[in-house]
Formats: sequence, structure tokens, C-alpha cells
Amino acid sequence: MTDFVHLHVHTEYSLLDGACRISKLMEHVKSLGQTAIAITDHGAMFGVYDFYKAAKAAGVKPIIGCEVYVAPRSRFDKQNEDGRASHLVLLCENRTGYQNLCRLVSQAYIEGFYKKPRIDLELLTQHAEGLIGLSACLAGDVARHLASDDYAGALEYARRYDRIFGHGNFFLEMQDHRIPEQKLVNRGIRKLHAETGIPMVVTNDAHYIKKEEAPLQDVLMCIQTGKTVDTPDRLRFSTDEFYIKSGDELQEMFPDETAAFENTVKIAERCQSDFFDFTGYILPQYKTETGEDSKTYLRRKSEEGFLRRYGENAPKSYHDRLNYELDVIIKMGFADYYLIVWDYVNFARSQGIPVGPGRGSGAGSLVAYCIGITNICPMKYSLYFERFLNPERVSMPDFDVDFCPKRRGEVIQYMSKRYGAEHVAQIVTFGTMAARSVIRDVGRAFGVPLMQVDTLAKLVPNELHMTIEKALQKSADLKAVYENDETTHKLIDTAMWLEGMPKNTSTHAAGVVLTPEATCEYVPLAVNENVVVTQFPMTSIGDLGLVKMDFLGLRNLTIIADAERMIREKEPDFNIENIPDDDPATFQMLADGKTCGVFQLESPGMTAVAVGMQAQSIEEICAVIALYRPGPMESIPKFIDGKKNPSHVTYQHPMLKDILDVTYGCPLYQEQVMMIFRKLAGYSMGRADIVRRAISKKKTEALRQERENFLYGNEKEGIPGCIANGVDEKTATSIFEAVLDFGGYAFNKAHSAAYALVSYQTAYLKCRYPQEYMGALLSSVLGNAAKVAEYIGECKSLGIAVLPPDVNRSDTHFTVDGKDIRFGMCAIKNVSEKLIGDIVEERKTNGVFTSFADFCRRMSLHDFNSKTAEWLIKAGACDSFGLNRMQMLNLYDALIAAAILERKNAIEGQMSLFGEEEQQAVEDPVIPNLKEYTKRELFAMEKEAMGIYLSGHPADEYQQAFKRAGCVPIRELLGEETGDDELDGEEGAVLSGNTEYDNREVTVGGVITAFKQKVTKSGQTMAFATIEDLTGAIETLVFPKVLAEFGAFLKQENAVLVRGRVSLRENEAPKLICERVQLAEHGQPEEPPADAREPLSDAQSPQNPPEPPASSEPWRQLQFRPEQKLYLRIFDESDRFLNRLQGLFTMFPGTRQAILYYPATQRKLAADAALLVSDDPRLYQELYRLLGEENVKLK
Repeated sequence: MTDFVHLHVHTEYSLLDGACRISKLMEHVKSLGQTAIAITDHGAMFGVYDFYKAAKAAGVKPIIGCEVYVAPRSRFDKQNEDGRASHLVLLCENRTGYQNLCRLVSQAYIEGFYKKPRIDLELLTQHAEGLIGLSACLAGDVARHLASDDYAGALEYARRYDRIFGHGNFFLEMQDHRIPEQKLVNRGIRKLHAETGIPMVVTNDAHYIKKEEAPLQDVLMCIQTGKTVDTPDRLRFSTDEFYIKSGDELQEMFPDETAAFENTVKIAERCQSDFFDFTGYILPQYKTETGEDSKTYLRRKSEEGFLRRYGENAPKSYHDRLNYELDVIIKMGFADYYLIVWDYVNFARSQGIPVGPGRGSGAGSLVAYCIGITNICPMKYSLYFERFLNPERVSMPDFDVDFCPKRRGEVIQYMSKRYGAEHVAQIVTFGTMAARSVIRDVGRAFGVPLMQVDTLAKLVPNELHMTIEKALQKSADLKAVYENDETTHKLIDTAMWLEGMPKNTSTHAAGVVLTPEATCEYVPLAVNENVVVTQFPMTSIGDLGLVKMDFLGLRNLTIIADAERMIREKEPDFNIENIPDDDPATFQMLADGKTCGVFQLESPGMTAVAVGMQAQSIEEICAVIALYRPGPMESIPKFIDGKKNPSHVTYQHPMLKDILDVTYGCPLYQEQVMMIFRKLAGYSMGRADIVRRAISKKKTEALRQERENFLYGNEKEGIPGCIANGVDEKTATSIFEAVLDFGGYAFNKAHSAAYALVSYQTAYLKCRYPQEYMGALLSSVLGNAAKVAEYIGECKSLGIAVLPPDVNRSDTHFTVDGKDIRFGMCAIKNVSEKLIGDIVEERKTNGVFTSFADFCRRMSLHDFNSKTAEWLIKAGACDSFGLNRMQMLNLYDALIAAAILERKNAIEGQMSLFGEEEQQAVEDPVIPNLKEYTKRELFAMEKEAMGIYLSGHPADEYQQAFKRAGCVPIRELLGEETGDDELDGEEGAVLSGNTEYDNREVTVGGVITAFKQKVTKSGQTMAFATIEDLTGAIETLVFPKVLAEFGAFLKQENAVLVRGRVSLRENEAPKLICERVQLAEHGQPEEPPADAREPLSDAQSPQNPPEPPASSEPWRQLQFRPEQKLYLRIFDESDRFLNRLQGLFTMFPGTRQAILYYPATQRKLAADAALLVSDDPRLYQELYRLLGEENVKLK
């Protein structure tokens, strides 16, 4: 067996190019008898830490490196000729080399990026110490000149690199992939070696592990380039030799190059691999303005804050808790960390940047509350410090802080200014090829039709952490097509091989890293959309002991701050932090289900829980937030019943009462898990938190031992155990099993409590200051037409009119106008905030504008032009002047020209023949006598100017037609809008839209507001149409066959009924795949022309209207009779689904009996008599969503 080490290897982090999966690479290397291996991804070091960990775990020596791109001239030159960078392999010999490689790769992105991240020879010369260089592949400088028969040029580059690295640190690579040019290059390499003494090394530029994986890597290249495997002349590898070969295989290719093989082993021996063996945490020091050390300063600030929060008569237990926390923080060395977080939170507050009351387990720290990092009292809500910082488990604390999303960047900029830009970076995240998306990617590469691939992808269940392998086990349809169709079989096999690979990079939504030295001393950096990010993801940053902080964006903080600002115009002393926390009217509003616009509670499901619970405290809102999730949702009926009937609440042991009484006997929070172990078995809080983590991570072996400790104690570890504390063995065993059952989904109460406070604040504002709150809410969703329409509808239900923009009354954003809300002018396109400020200031200084001519005249003194005037008119902002829009659009040019001329005359003056100054009067143009536009034209103007229909909607006159056709409101298909409410940094593919409609056929009715055609690769024409109803808009795909049949109907501004299949895809807006189209006219669907194949269906045609007429909200049309029972047809017989139904019944108690029918077994079950239901439409709305309208019947 030939001793050999691969020194030129591309892992999956050579994005969409390399395919050596790190998870599989090490075992293969070991099977070949090789003891070390290098990672040399293209231009980046994204995967080196994962590579390092995997190699160490497998007992293989990792060699850290990178194949960098070298600019042909300077890295700062970025012309066309600079795009063809050459390749150079760099390997780290020691820690100095690692730090230099980090600097080089970082600067390649920060300074040298042009098509690819590039260094230059100047930068390389500065940072070559500790690095070993290899001449790279055919794209290397030496090889390129040799392949071009330019030996002199190759010699010059070889000697230059030899000088830069130092003799013995630069090697000439020999490769043989059966490519003819390599024969010529290898001859030149041998000649260079003989002439210069530069040593040679054999490499194989591996891009995949095994030879048979070459076609799979080729598919990866197709995904990268957007080509299909059948595309001629595309970028591809010309042979299948780029794999991890054995030394013997390579020896056959280079039988006379013993020294070149030996050099691979020698280089591996020279390269150290302890770069990541950091000890402790890399924590910057906080420099106090007083000169005190951080420990003293933190203690003083905490005591001052404690006095401010609690006064001089605070309970002794509070003092004890503060001192305990301070002792732990200081002993564990985290005083600087607390102060750093306090510093940037304090900066944000000082600048008026809204900051959240807390988030995550950090809200459990009393010190954080006292110094102002958080704003929720941990003592009041029984939040535990050890859940955040555990003295028995040394780990870095991690404060997550919510800021106003619009101003979050200011806080990050402050950090850069305060600590130095080179010490601060955001954190990279990787988009990976998840199950559904990789099937689509591979399908495109294979040239499979889009519809066929989409149908196949939809067979993968839409569940968290779903893989193709799991999908084949769970989906009988997917397994059947996989086993019976050869093309599908190949596609799925390829997709499984590629599944999970990183596809692209982006910036983590929240993560920021702060380092004592320049960040690139510890980790390499990259640039994403002009933002400097680490090349290691969040988990790796934490593993390395670097300080990471989460700067999250929460839109609701901006809403609260904007509402406060408007309220202060009439109540100058108003402060959201001073509102009562027990306002009866606010809780009654929630109990009545009026939750639209209330943070965390506005979805139908959450609203139903709020109605059922009748919450009367922030503590109970906290429970609502924690309950409405998979797992805890099953406890909703018990929770509500316990609240309504305290006598029904039972405990397995009396000692549990004080722990579980706040949740009516239902274990819900992680903190309750900790307290059960603490109170019943005598665990310390730190140890209880360790057990809590073991339960959530399902560490079976650790829990087996913990069971013994819980029951019988552990004298060595100071645990008395339940039996010693008076709990009998049978009860203790039952309690332990119950804790294991719910502990895996128990919720972090600190997080829930902090968000419950924000929920309550938004509810209070809506209840007590509805105009101000709804105005702020509307300002926050400008640009989202569906949400604007929804909230305008809510305003109407509150008796608040939303008035159009008006240059005499509007401000920048939505404002209160008497008892109503006025549109802000920032909603109008092409009108700058500066001009809006000028309009408002002119109005304040010189009075309201008396006419349209007066407005044009006075605003001509500012940055006001014809285009701006046009958009203001189209938006209706000038309607109050008494002219119609047709008149103003034909008048504004002349008025502005007259105003400019008048100003010019005033400046220059004119002299009469007698030498006296004479001011020439400029007369206003005559107002034309023109008729106003039609309603539809006015609606279209508003839509064009503001993105929404304001004074009316072109679909208004077709509502009866839409109802008769049983149209689903488009908002129902779009689902809940969550994207910008909470940037929480969660990774992975997100399926947008209402998943209950995914792949279902529906009918939607609306107006076509956009339409464009596109010629496909096959030469056929398809179309994209945007259909908009009163609730939202959805993009509709019309494929060639459907377009040929129904294209006559598909014209902009047509009102149509569209039958199609809903398509939800990862990280994309929902789409409708059109199958049939029909015109709708003035309350009745129009019969299609003869050349159209068929209407939506016979049952929906004008000759056969459906009986009775369907409604877009059919649950509101139900007719109830006392003798009727509610029949539910159920296909899911799981206990979890039954518990969910019982939860709904509990929320809507009444007198009507429910009968459950299971068609699979033909069983009929009557719901418990205690769970009789009401006729509340919200119950039936939820049942329709869960089961489908056809499975919910009254008879």
C-alpha cells in the first residue's frame, strides 16, 4: 500500500461544485489506509471547522487549507480582464499559518471580490508565514503557462511563489485525470523541478469521494449553472477521475514519482491541527468610564438599578437573589459580557430605538432586569436564573434582544464604532437543499417538466426535519411512484445523495460576533450583500468560545413606539411602561376574540384559545402563548376546564400544588420541570437545569441514571431523592414518567412571559387608544396590500374610518384625524420623505393650501415637480381642493410652470420703458371643463400610486358571482404573515402560505391586476397572472395548454373565476396553478365563448347555479336548529388529533352534541356530554380548516 495523503480536496462547501460530503469522507479515507486529509475548498473556509471536528472524531489528522483565487493584477483592479483569476492551494502549517490564511481569505472578500473572492501577490507576500503553497490544478499560474507552451512564464511564476513562501514551502502539483493537457503540464512540472529544485507533490483535485459519484456531482454542477444534463457545451468535468483515490491507484499513474508521494506525507506531518483548541471563552473586556473594574462596576450598577426597581423595602429574598446572581456571574467570568450587552441596550434606549422587554431565558436574570437589559420582573413571574446561566454547567450566556427592525442596524453600527469595525462581524448562515427543494432542483437538472416535478415534490410530507428517506416510509404515494417509475427512481436517488448540501450563503437574521482582537484572527470572514460576516455559522462560533449576540428585529416594538408618539400629542406623559397590567377592558376584548392586530394572538387558532381561556392576567396570556403549539396543545381542554372548575384540578402529590397551580395542574413550562426536581427530589437548581436539558434532548442513558437519582437520591452528588422527601416510590415513578412525557415540549416561560407582556401592551393600546394603535399598525404593514386591507377592515369594525391621504391633513405616516385615521403620504409612490416633510412644514408655517393652484405655487419653492404632482393626484391626496382628478392631471404642468415663472420674475424684476421696476403678473391657467374618470379608472390610479385600492375595489361589483362560485378568499391561501414580525434566526426551508390548502384544488375570484407572457425553452407560451380579491393577491401560473384554451379571458382588469391547484414552495409566496378560467360579470359568471373548452364546472355554470349559494365564509351561512347534531367525518384517528378537537370543543362550550364518524372503521363516537359545543361561527371556521367543509355537517 502506497503511503499517500490527499492535499487537494473539495468538500460540499465548495458550493454547488465540491461533493465530498464531510460526514462520509473520513471513513472512506480510513478505509484506504490514509491517516490524514486536507480541505481546500474554492476561495472560502466555510467548512473547515466541521471538517476538523469530523476528522478528529474519526481519528484522521485534519489539514486546514483553501484553494484561493489570485487576481491577474491587483486585487483592487476590477475590469473584465480581471475576472479570470488563477488558483493556488494554501495549507496551514501552524497557528500563524491559520491566522494568515484567515486574513487572506477575509481580505479576498472584503477588498478583492470581483466575480470571485481574490487575493493578489502583494497580499500573499504579507501573509505567507506559516503557509505551504501548492501550484494547484490546470487553472494555476504555473499550469496555465505550461499548458500554453510558455515554459518561461511558468518558470517565472514558480520562482516567484518559491520566493514568497520560502524554499521548501512551495510545491509543484502533478495531477492526471486523463486530460490531455495534463500530460503536457506534468512534463513541464518535472522540468521545472529539475531546474529549480522546487519539490513536487501528487494530488488529485478531488471533488467527490467515489468514482461512481461523478454523474451525481455533474448534476450538482447543473444546479449551479442552471443547465440540464443534456445541455451541450455546458460547464462540466471532462472525465470521472476527480475522486478520492487510493495511493496505489495514483501510484499506477505516477510510477516513478516516489518523492512526490513521500512529500504528501511529509507535508501532512508538518501541518499542525490545533488551531481550534481554544480554552475558555474569548471575551472582550468592557472598559468603564469610571475606571472601575468590570466586576465592581456591574455590582454597583445592579444595586442602583435594584433600588430604582424595588425601592428601599424590597423583600429579603429579592436582595438574596441579586447577590446570588452577581456572585455567580462574577465567579464565572461574565461580568464583561453583561456590561457589553447593557452598553448596547442602553445606547438603543438613549437614541429612542425601541427595545423589547426581554426574550428567551435571559429574562430570568434579576441582574439583567436591574441594569435595564430586560424589562420584565423575574421575581413576579417565577423565572429562574439557572435556566439562563447555570453555575453547574459552564456555558456562555446568550442574551437575545429585540429591537425595532428599522433601526436595528444603528445598534450594530454603534458596536462597530465602540469596539472597532474589525472586531465586529455578523454571522453567516447556509441555505441547504431540503427534501422538497432538492427534488425540484434535480428535476430541473434532468429536464423533467415543472408540473411533474412539483407534483412529485408535494408527495413529501410537509413536516419539520422531513427527509426524503423518511418521506419514502411515510408517503405510500411517493414510494409507489419511486418503485414503479424509472425516471422518478433515478431522480429521487440523486436527490437523496444531494439532500442537505449547502446551496448558498446569507446573513444570519440576528447573530453578531464580538472579539477582543480583529475577528479575522479567529475566524475567516466573507461579505454578503455588503455585510461582513463570519465564514463559520452560529453553532461553530459558539463552539469556539467566541462571544455571539443576537440583535433581533420585532416589528411590534415599532408599532408600540409609533402609537406612543401619537398618544403623547394629547397625553404628553403617556408611557407604555406605566400602563396598568390588569385592565379589565383589555382582557374582555381578548375574551371576546377581538384579537386582530394583537401581537401573538391574532391567528384564528390563538384567538380561539384566548376566547376559551377568558384570560384575566398577563400570566394567563403567557400560558396561551405557551399552550398553542404541538404537544402542549393537547392540554388546552384540561387547562381551560381547570380554570373554569377549580375543583377539577388534581395533583399527583401535594408537593406539586405550588408548582403547577399557576397552570391549573397542567405541566407547561421548563421552569416547572426544574422546580419539580428541586422540590420533590432535592436537586440544586443548576442540576435541575441539566436534567431539563437532558429531557429536551432525549438523552436516554443520562435519564436512566437520573431516574434512580430522582427516586432514591445520590448521596455523592448531594441529592436526597423523592422517597427521602416523603414521596412514595409508586407516585415518584409516575411523576418522573409524566415529566419525561411533557418535558420534551415544555416551553421556556421566560420567553413566553416577555412576549406575553408585549401582547398585553398591544392589546391595551388597541383597546384604550384604537385610533393611535391601528394607525401605527397600518404604518407597519405598508407594502403588504393584504395586511393593509385586513387592518382597514378591522378599523371599520371598530367604527374608525380610514381616510385617504390629503396634502392638507396627512403626515408622513398614518395619523389620527379626529375619531378616524388618515393615510400617511409615505404610502404614495415616488413621493420622497423629504418632500412630505416640506409639505407638512409649509402647511404649518404658512397655513393650509387654499386651492390646487395655491398648493402648486407654494410647493414649487421646494423639490416639487410634475412627476410628484401626478402621483399625489393619482393617490387622491389633492381631492379636497374641489377639482376632479381629470382636471388636475391636465392642469398641474401649467400651474407649476406658472409658479416657476412667477418666482423668476420676482427675483429678476422687469424694467418699464420709464426705468421703473414693474412686476409682471402671472395669471393662473384656466381650469378645463373635464369629466371625472370612471370609478374603475380611479381605483386603478390608487392601486398604481399606493399599491392598494382605497376608495373602492374593482372586484366589489362581482362579489355575488364570487360567492355563487364558492370562491376561497385569497387571504385564506396566503396564511398568516409572520416574516417580518420576528426575526428569530431560525434556519431551514420555510413553506410559505396556509399548508392546509397545499396541493388542493380551489376556486378563487378576483380581478387580474398584472399579466405577462413568457416563451418556454420548448418554444411554447405560458403566462403569469396576478389575481386580486378584496383580501389579497396571488400569482397564478398558466401553462401553455391552459393558456391556449382560456387565453381570451386572461386580460388585465378582467374579473375572473379561476379554478386551480394551490402550490406552496419553500421560501416562496404561494402560487395558483391555473386549470380553468371563466369571466365574471356584474354578479353573475359569464358563459365562456364557444372556443373555450368548458366553464369551471356544470354545477357552477349560469344555467345551473349551485344550491344553496356558497359563501367565501361558508361557516357564517350555517342555519342552526335545536334538534340538529354536529357530525364530523374524521380520517385521522390519532389521539393527538382527537385531543385537538376536544380542545376546540372546550373553547366553545354549548348545548349541541358532536358525533365523530371514522370512515376507515365505520365507527361513530359521541363526544363527552361535558364537551357539548356552541354555535359560535369561529368554532365552525376552525372545523372547516381542520377537516374541510365537506366533512362538517349539521343534521
